[in-house]
Amino acid sequence: MSQERVNGMTTIEPMNAMRWRCIGPPRGGRVVAVAGDPEDPAVFYFGACAGGVWKTSDAGTYWENVSDGFFHTSAVGAIAVADSDHNVIYAGMGESCIRGDVSYGDGVYRSTDGGKTWTHLGLEDTRHIARIRVHPEHADIVYVAALGHAFGPNSQRGVFRSHDGGKSWDKVLFLSEEAGAIDLSLDATNPRILYAAMWEAHRTPWSLVSGGPGSGIYKSTDGGDSWQELTGNPGLPQGLKGRIGIAASPARSGRVWATVESEDAALYRSDDAGATWENVSDNQDIQGRPWYYQHIFADPQDSDTVWVLNYQTWKSTDGGKNFDQVTTPHGDNHDLWIDPRNPRRMIEGNDGGACVSLNGGETWSTIYNQLTAQFYHVATDNEFPYRVYGTQQDNSAISVPSRTHKGAIPWGDCYTVGNSESGHIAVHPKYSNIVISGAVGSSARGGGNLVRYDHATGQVRIITVWPELGTGRGANEMKHRFQWTFPVQFSPHDPDILYVAGNLLFRSADQGSTWEPISPDLTRGDTTKMETSGGPITKDTSGVETYGTIFAFVEFPHEPGVFGRATTMAWCTFPGIAVKHGAKLPPLTSRNGPSSTLSKYRPTTLPLPTWPPPDTNWTKPGPCSIRPRIMARVGPIFHKESPKATTQGSSGKTRAAEDCCTLAPRPVFTSLTTMVAPGRLCKGICPPYLSTTWPLKIMT
Repeated sequence: MSQERVNGMTTIEPMNAMRWRCIGPPRGGRVVAVAGDPEDPAVFYFGACAGGVWKTSDAGTYWENVSDGFFHTSAVGAIAVADSDHNVIYAGMGESCIRGDVSYGDGVYRSTDGGKTWTHLGLEDTRHIARIRVHPEHADIVYVAALGHAFGPNSQRGVFRSHDGGKSWDKVLFLSEEAGAIDLSLDATNPRILYAAMWEAHRTPWSLVSGGPGSGIYKSTDGGDSWQELTGNPGLPQGLKGRIGIAASPARSGRVWATVESEDAALYRSDDAGATWENVSDNQDIQGRPWYYQHIFADPQDSDTVWVLNYQTWKSTDGGKNFDQVTTPHGDNHDLWIDPRNPRRMIEGNDGGACVSLNGGETWSTIYNQLTAQFYHVATDNEFPYRVYGTQQDNSAISVPSRTHKGAIPWGDCYTVGNSESGHIAVHPKYSNIVISGAVGSSARGGGNLVRYDHATGQVRIITVWPELGTGRGANEMKHRFQWTFPVQFSPHDPDILYVAGNLLFRSADQGSTWEPISPDLTRGDTTKMETSGGPITKDTSGVETYGTIFAFVEFPHEPGVFGRATTMAWCTFPGIAVKHGAKLPPLTSRNGPSSTLSKYRPTTLPLPTWPPPDTNWTKPGPCSIRPRIMARVGPIFHKESPKATTQGSSGKTRAAEDCCTLAPRPVFTSLTTMVAPGRLCKGICPPYLSTTWPLKIMT
């Protein structure tokens, strides 16, 4: 606690006196990495996409985090327990299901005491690790399949091997700076044999590309010293390939399965160690959204049993020809560990959490005991005690009490407030039963989905500004453009006024029953960044890549009708303009040319637009840029009559302009959403936009 003496009296800095406490909710978030202890039947592990490594010692009844204080990043992409020593665990950071809001990692960690302590092993620039395989007889021999950077080229990608438990690494399979390893299977009948799937893919904020000449299947018969490409072998599909899942059967030497994204997408099987292949199933139910899934797992004891995970979980018992659906507690399934000694014992990871089965998938443990939810945005109401509201990825919007009289906050005191997963959320300032939230991707289809929830009646009503079906179409075909997580705000001056932002700013005076545009298109309108996303094999247009939109918006609380906004118009900094009604906007100038290529994903020093506009009395404090990993970047923030502000240098470190930590006689805006009130110290912070906020925490 920070204290100082002023005029003989002890003063306390209020912010430093506050402490964080977790308020939940106990509803799991996305999991793409799971593993089980090969010796203790009740011990399992999972890696959260937003929360590190978790362990259970009672088959999923209770989970505890075992990586806090050791990991420097939170997203876990792969996890493996050594079969020869169950105390040895490897965790690969950064998930390889590269969503638009994906979080990257910082390499590999190792525990030698069952998760009690962890050591960082390097490979920091791999960013997204898809798979870790440990030699079945030597816990120090480990292989890592690294995808590499999702948003640009880099060299630390491919397959890596260590003979000394991660103290040193050899890059044993590398194709190019555009292609990385997406799956890796070790033949349990002969651990010198490995199969690797390589994937050429990249993202921009406005597109996803899955597929290229770097995608293919490779095999090593000498523990990774050398590799042979199998991609063109007889029976495999010809032409361009995308993401591939690979699995060698532990129950039959030479049997290998591959699920391949291609024009002839199908499940292929080889019974001669990859020399020839057969299309065993072209059932498109097991080919859904290939860039996000393509997960395949072979049963360790039955050579005819194979599992495929995507929207659902699929199981075949006839060598892959026919599949039956296996019910799991949540959809969007990503990882499966099957006990090699008892195939009925398993753990599965999906977008709702991790679940354990002891009867081969007939029943599963609950996902309502994991504090790993990913929240896009949070808000509070004005009640006492107040409640906290948030939109959870791959789930619903939810309301959580800030405290209860029970000594804890159980799940029964939480409730959903609409089926919104991705958007901003706003609570009516006077009537806290009314909650408005963006629901792109999780409500009835239509561009810019928006819902109104009334807790008094339980009614959820769609109040979308312009309900235009957008699936499979580019943003350039839409009348109005709304991003996956578009801004929603009640006016701080008039609780009956509701704003939402697409490429225009819209206003409603009747909680969304009717809407009116109150601005022109405030974006650059670059149609080259509004094409249909996905490809070149599989199109994928969900709203995540909708570009040329207002990404952040606020009506300033110090004066009605004064707005701030930032747009998704370029990877590098784009001007965020505080707009006063009636003022002319300055010209918006392209900062990195008409288009960006992957090789140009670096921030640049750019000229600012002319300011102030005619007939206004606004001032400009200076540029405030943020780190290049942020999808939508906040540019210069304009404010009125504020003598103190902050700037940020090219090093990315915030510095004070005329000693920012001084008393501000007028409100000072240091970001689009952060206000320092009169008399408060200006902290000089320009916080980046964070796509997820992990289990809700409040300061009291």
